[in-house]
Amino acid sequence: MFSKFFDWYENRHDYAREWIAQNNGEAVGCFCSYVPEELIYASGLLPVRMLGSHEPQDVTEPHIFGMFCPFCRDVLAQGLKGRYDYMKGIVLAQSCLHLRQTFTSWSNHVPEEFKFYIYMPNKVQTKHAYSYYSTELVKFRQALEKWTGRKITDEKLKETAELYNENRRLLHEVYELRQGPNPPVTGLEAMVMVASSFFVDKKDHNAELKRILPELKSRKLDRETGGRLMIVGSENDDTEFIGMVESVGATVVVDDHCTGSRYFWNSTEFSGDIMNDLAARYIDRPTCPTKDWEERSRFPHILKLAKDYNVEGVILVQQKFCDPHECDMVPLKEFLNGHDYPTLFLELDVTVPVGQMKIRVEAFLEMLGVEELF
Repeated sequence: MFSKFFDWYENRHDYAREWIAQNNGEAVGCFCSYVPEELIYASGLLPVRMLGSHEPQDVTEPHIFGMFCPFCRDVLAQGLKGRYDYMKGIVLAQSCLHLRQTFTSWSNHVPEEFKFYIYMPNKVQTKHAYSYYSTELVKFRQALEKWTGRKITDEKLKETAELYNENRRLLHEVYELRQGPNPPVTGLEAMVMVASSFFVDKKDHNAELKRILPELKSRKLDRETGGRLMIVGSENDDTEFIGMVESVGATVVVDDHCTGSRYFWNSTEFSGDIMNDLAARYIDRPTCPTKDWEERSRFPHILKLAKDYNVEGVILVQQKFCDPHECDMVPLKEFLNGHDYPTLFLELDVTVPVGQMKIRVEAFLEMLGVEELF
């Protein structure tokens, strides 16, 4: 049922090359889920979210500090190794310092025709963020038009925003099926569905989601649900990690990270000015810790997810050296524990085999009163 999504995820570069050939187009790399992909797609380009390979590497040391998070180093390694050589441009919307340096190093050492840094405000909890970011998106729109030689009309941009909204709605439908006592989809399958959407034309992705949803609604897994877990934290598209968690008596029923629900959770609401509408969508989305201040607005959102999905325990994951999430983890743990949600903290690093974490997950499930089922 999910073979298409797994194929897209595992063979993302082949898909992008085929799309470029079939559409006589180009691909543009996005370093962060805050990049407004709608503007890229509306200009006739394929947005491609850059992810790592989850393999140890030794090529980034001359370029960025070793104490930068392993995700950023892994992403840069893919660029230096030529894995994304089909892309003609790169874009970053301001998020964390490590990703900004990754973007800068890529700009300096990997040939690209188009490079654009979007000055998205980190302080989104102010009314001024909306007008400021809308102005920055106008600059990005103009830069794309100049580079491609194509006008991005408001009509085309609204059409694209509606296409992206449809993708978000369909992914919501998948996630809502996981709220029941016997979810018809595993956390691994859900992760791959979301992650594949980062580099697949939304028309193709929507068509596949529409194809499987009717079957998914009546699907019954040949496994017990076990402990109902939530994953919260840093970027995490590590299929081996999620597979390990679900192999010892658990099911990941929901998540809050930028390669999961945070990517698609809210939609663009139309008010008449499409640039203002797009800016508001990205300002208002469930926040990354880099933008979640002064008030920690994401904590109530995470708590609501835990309640809605009947979560029994929360695994807090942090990419090693990820400063924003490192600052977030202690108060988040206290917050969740204070609402009777047990937590397990795990630090992710591509150089550490996930097997070493297995015994900790097993112990966590035992603490929750979950017997090993599989």
